[in-house]
Parts: sequence; C-alpha cells; structure tokens
Amino acid sequence: MGWQTKDIVRAAALVIAMYVMLKVLWFASALVLVVFLGVLFGLAVESGVDRLERYRIPRGIGAAMIVIGFFGLLVGFGAAITPTIREQSRELREKIPESVDRVQEWVSKRQGGLLGTVLGGFGIGSDSTVTADSGSAADTTDAADTAVTVARAPSDTGAAARDTTRLAASDSATADAAEPLRSRIGRQLRGAGRYLFPFLSQTVAVVAGILLIIFMATYIAAEPDLYHRGMMHLFPHRSRARAGEVLSAVATVLRRWLVTQLIAMVVIGVVTTVALLILDVEAAFALGLLAGLLEFIPTVGPILSAIPAIAMGFVDSPEKAMMVTAVYVGIQFVENHLLIPLLMKGGVGVPPVLTILGQALFTLLFGFLGLLVAVPLLAAAMVVVKMVYVEGVVGDDMSAIDDDDD
Repeated sequence: MGWQTKDIVRAAALVIAMYVMLKVLWFASALVLVVFLGVLFGLAVESGVDRLERYRIPRGIGAAMIVIGFFGLLVGFGAAITPTIREQSRELREKIPESVDRVQEWVSKRQGGLLGTVLGGFGIGSDSTVTADSGSAADTTDAADTAVTVARAPSDTGAAARDTTRLAASDSATADAAEPLRSRIGRQLRGAGRYLFPFLSQTVAVVAGILLIIFMATYIAAEPDLYHRGMMHLFPHRSRARAGEVLSAVATVLRRWLVTQLIAMVVIGVVTTVALLILDVEAAFALGLLAGLLEFIPTVGPILSAIPAIAMGFVDSPEKAMMVTAVYVGIQFVENHLLIPLLMKGGVGVPPVLTILGQALFTLLFGFLGLLVAVPLLAAAMVVVKMVYVEGVVGDDMSAIDDDDD
C-alpha cells in the first residue's frame, strides 16, 4: 500500500537509468543502426553456414568462406564491368545537362497548355530571354522611379531606403527567374544531398561502418547460439520460451526480407538493363546497375533510379522519355504484384502506407541510414507487436509468420 524509502530510491534509479540509456542510444543512433545492419547480414550468412555445416565444414570456416566468396564475386564482377560503367558514367554526366535543357525547351513550347500551367508555378519552362528583358525593363523603370523620388524628397531617407530595397528585391527575383533549369536542379540536388546523405560525406565513418558490418555478420553466423543464449538471460525464466519464439520469428522475417531484396536487386538490375538496351537508351549498363543497387531501398530507390534514365531518354526525344517512364512503371508493377509476393511466399509484409510513413520518419530522424533500415525494422516490429501484444495481451489468434514457408 505504501512505499518505503528503498522503494522510492529503487524506482527513481530505474527511471534515471532508463533516461540515460535512451539518451545514449539517441546519441549513438548511427552506431545502433549499423549494428542492426550487421545483425541483418549475419542472419543471411547464417543460412549459408547452416548448409555448409551439413558437409562437416566448421561454422567459423564456413562463415569466412561465404563472406570472402561474396566479396570475391563482387570484386570480380566489378572489375569485369568497370570499363563499361566508367565509359557510360562519363557519357551520363555529359548527357544529363543536355537532357535537362531539352526538358526545359520541351516544356517551354507547351506553356499555353495544362502542362505549362502546372509547371509554370515551379518556374520550369519560362523563357529566360524574355524574362531577362522584361526584368531589365522593370529594373530601368524602378531605377527611374527611385531617382525621381530621391530628387523630390532628398530629406526623406526612409522612402529612398524603401525604393532601394524594392530595386534589390526586383533584381533578385529577375536573377532567380532567369536562372536556367539546369542550375536550379543542380542547386536543389546539392541541398538534398547535404540533407539526405550526411553519413556518406564522411569517408572514414563509411569504411568503419562497412568493416563493422562485415565482422559482425561473420561472428554472428559463426556462433549464433552464443548470442541467442546471451539474449535469453535478459528475460525471466517464465518468459524465456516465448521470448525465444519471438526472436526466432524476427530472425526468420529479417532473413527472408534480406534474401528477397537481394534477389529482387539482381532481377530488377538485369531486366532494366535489357529494357534500356532494347529502347537504345544511352548508358544502359550504368542505369541498370543503378536500378539494381537502389532497389535495396524500397519505394524511394526505384524513383531515384528512374530519374536519370528518363533524363537520358529526353536526350533523344520526349517520346523516348515517355517510353522509359512506362518501362520503369511496368517493371515496378510486375515486381510489386508478382516478383515480391512470389519470393515472400506469404511471409510478413509491411503495408505500403506504413512503409512510406516509416521511411519518411526514419529519414527525418536518422538520415540515409534511417532510410536504409526503415523497412526491415518495421517488419521486425510488426512481428513483435503481433506475437507479444495481439496474441499475448489482446488474445487474438494471429500468425506472425508462416513457418511452412521458411
């Protein structure tokens, strides 16, 4: 009924400890997300080690073989396609500014239609020459008005200051309107890059994070039982059986999600490259490789990979750009409605709305790393919610994962 002094001290210490722990986790959020990636890849390597163990290959040697073999294949594949990628990347950098100019010219010719009305609010397609001329005329008129105002009232410094401010604002607006579309897009992309990819701007941090992921994946795959038993000691004896089931289900979902993403990356990269070659789009190999790599980031990655491909289509004609857009949309439609359901085979899937909201929230909080781990974290959280809350607290019978498909 009543708390004694030791109870109050214990509760206060517990609250303070939880607060300090949350602050430390928030401060080291980048490290926590990197550790999660290490666990994610470790679970995938563990599957291969389990199969090698059937042939009496020790787990430590099997984990090292898989990791070294993976990077060996990656390096060999990279060395084989590097000349083509380098040539097409250089061509891509040269052609994209030209394609942006063609976009602006194509939109400028349609200023009177619905497209011009919609894009006109964003300053796209405006005739810079006309704008500059009209702006110059406006500047001359403003300058004349300012001179007359000052001549009439030399003592009215406030009015002169207002006219000067108005003239400066007019000059700034004219410069913004006359700025080419290419410059505006480049400035926006640079600003987005500084906001979205702060983690990638630190080379040392990137290398250290990759090494940490590699070593964690190797050690987890070599001795998974060691870490599983360590986590079980954190739960009371009466809850350990259920906790083991939840952790096993989370591991299964994460492993399945990663394998699905890797297969989808290969398929999307190959299909996109073939489609772009058929359409005779420049830098098809580079664009296909980019599509495959960005496929690891659901929802956002395919959109980012489609932008340079559509821009390259505009180099030839707007019609080809429309065809490239249709190809990317068709590939994503087939992936979402055929490839991913076939690979998942009834596994836990994250609803599209939760995927978008989760990616947006994690990107705002943690930047690029948050965007990278948003979907697997959501998938793991959904398993915990279903098994711990929906089944344990609410009492509804809900299967978090189909064990038959594992």
